[in-house]
Amino acid sequence: MIREARADDWKDTAELLEQLGYPDTEVFMQEKTEKLILHPDEELLVFEEDDKVVACISMHYIPQLGLVGETAIISYLVVSNAIRSKGIGRKLEEYCADLARKRNCDKIQVHCHSRRTDAHRFYARQGFVEAPKYFSKSLKESESSF
Repeated sequence: MIREARADDWKDTAELLEQLGYPDTEVFMQEKTEKLILHPDEELLVFEEDDKVVACISMHYIPQLGLVGETAIISYLVVSNAIRSKGIGRKLEEYCADLARKRNCDKIQVHCHSRRTDAHRFYARQGFVEAPKYFSKSLKESESSF
C-alpha cells in the first residue's frame, strides 16, 4: 500500500537509503523527514507491506521559467533489497507520475548514478529516456559529488 510518509517512518527510510549506499543517514533523517513532509513542493511516500515500510520515493516539484508547467524530479526511489523486482518500484513511480500530471507538470525527471545499471533498465522500462549531461558540484570541500 502506498501512503504519505509519517514522521515516525524515518528509521525505515534511513535503512532503505543505507542499502543505496548512503550510510549514517539516521543522524539527520528524523529532522529531514519532518521537513519534507511539511514542504508544499515535496512528495515523500512509502510503500508498506505487512505493516512494514519496504520502499520509499521522494519527489520535488520545481517551477520552470521557460515552461508552462513545473518539472517533477524524483530524487530517491528505493525498494528493499529483499523484495526487489516485484513491481513495487513501478507502482511508486506510476503513482508519482500521476501526482505530477495532476499538478500540471510538463515532465518528470530522475537523476540516477551511472553505477546503478539495474536502475537504468528499470527507468527505461518506465518510459524514461536518457537526457543530456547532468553536472554536479559539491559545495563541501570534504565530499565528492554523487
